[in-house]
Amino acid sequence: MAISLAMVVILGLTADYLFRKLKLPGLVGMLIVGVLVGPYVLGLMRPEMMNVSADFRKIALIVILLRAGFELHRDTLNRVGRAALTMSAVPAMFEILGVMLVAPRWLHISLLEAAMLGAILGAVSPAVVVPLMIDFMDRGRGAKKGLPTLILGASSVDDVFVIVLFTIFLGMYGGGEVNIWAKLAEIPLSILLGTLVGLIPGYLLYRLFTRYDWRPPKRTLVVLGVSIALTWLETACEHWVPIASLLGVMAIGFIILEKSEPIAHLISQKLKKLWVFAELLLFVLVGAQVNVQVAWQAGLAGTGVILVGLLFRSVGTWISLLGCGFNWKEKLFSVVAYIPKATVQAAIGAVPLAAGVASGEVILAVAVLSILITAPVGAIGIMILGEWALDYGEKSGYRFKDLRAKLELPRVGERVRSKRFNTVWKIIEEREVWLPGERGAVTANGNPLQVMPAIEIRFWKDGASERPGTGKTMRFRYSQNDPSFHDHWEVLYDW
Repeated sequence: MAISLAMVVILGLTADYLFRKLKLPGLVGMLIVGVLVGPYVLGLMRPEMMNVSADFRKIALIVILLRAGFELHRDTLNRVGRAALTMSAVPAMFEILGVMLVAPRWLHISLLEAAMLGAILGAVSPAVVVPLMIDFMDRGRGAKKGLPTLILGASSVDDVFVIVLFTIFLGMYGGGEVNIWAKLAEIPLSILLGTLVGLIPGYLLYRLFTRYDWRPPKRTLVVLGVSIALTWLETACEHWVPIASLLGVMAIGFIILEKSEPIAHLISQKLKKLWVFAELLLFVLVGAQVNVQVAWQAGLAGTGVILVGLLFRSVGTWISLLGCGFNWKEKLFSVVAYIPKATVQAAIGAVPLAAGVASGEVILAVAVLSILITAPVGAIGIMILGEWALDYGEKSGYRFKDLRAKLELPRVGERVRSKRFNTVWKIIEEREVWLPGERGAVTANGNPLQVMPAIEIRFWKDGASERPGTGKTMRFRYSQNDPSFHDHWEVLYDW
């Protein structure tokens, strides 16, 4: 398995570099690498690697959903609440309807089998969409209206909705008694329980991190371990109650961000570095699951069904955004952002075949074909349209995040030691300020830099008086032109 892991890293990084050079999303290159080295094309991936592929992909998905949770500000969610609710269900319902209209005639399957196929195809891929939305959020794109946050949150709930519908259709096919209303009630119940089982440990972790000053990597590992345990809890309780554990993973980041933004940003920065490796695992291994021969069997008819489903889905997405204050460019971006399919299709595409559904092979073939068509096309479309449609403010607050990452600045409450004088100080105040841009400086877009972000930090000499701020204090202001904070200071931790 070690050589397979090395191959994932080396070939995945190479593909990522080459595709970025071509101004294309690197994840598309990783998917293609996975398809080529997987067991269905060149067969270079070791069997033991494929046996643990599902666990690796789940951990990688947890990493990106944690990052998503640490970006979910409550005020932004409040602004996009209604649109997020409609976007989580309406587009998928339209797509299922579109597939049911054409699949029976074009693929020669029953109406119920078409409904199952529509439910499988109706899930947007958080593995593809979430990283791209976080990239826009990191760069302040779409920050004014919160569109990336809307798509990020709605796409996660969308998966819960379609999986429940798929379970209903599969149960109806089996001929057993299926209480449709009880099954539909599982949708809000799983969302509620998933959010709850994330908020509770998230709050406990916040209290733990504020009581004990741990190093950021250790905080991050604890958060990751708790998140993985949540996904186990979903499996352990699935026979009794439904739990949307991936929503719980996002809720952990949300509650920590709500209670302590400094701690949340420190953990988020470490997750950002961990995502470099997790991204390779996720997309290469998703690609390795794709059986090209099976996809080929779907042929033109399968492609036609997918395209009709996407057309209906696009109409549903557009309708979901009516009256929400978005212009036509932003609505078009949302339509394209809801195209990519990969995660759910790879996970449940073969379930009908295993369950003895007569057209199981056809359903699997179309599901695989949908990954090959929509994942790269959707990712490329998101990247291109996002740069064109999303607003961008020169005074975006996300520029302060980049500054903190570059200078490795501490947060309020942390203790630091002067490397020159060996004295210990505590950070008691922090302010974000805008300074006039230097003559000749330009932004990433080539425009003149009118203002640049800076962070002013107030230090209090630890032990100088009983109450922080009443004894000896000093202030320093850090901008992008300053060296790293750690050139002169060391942050002190309990563990």
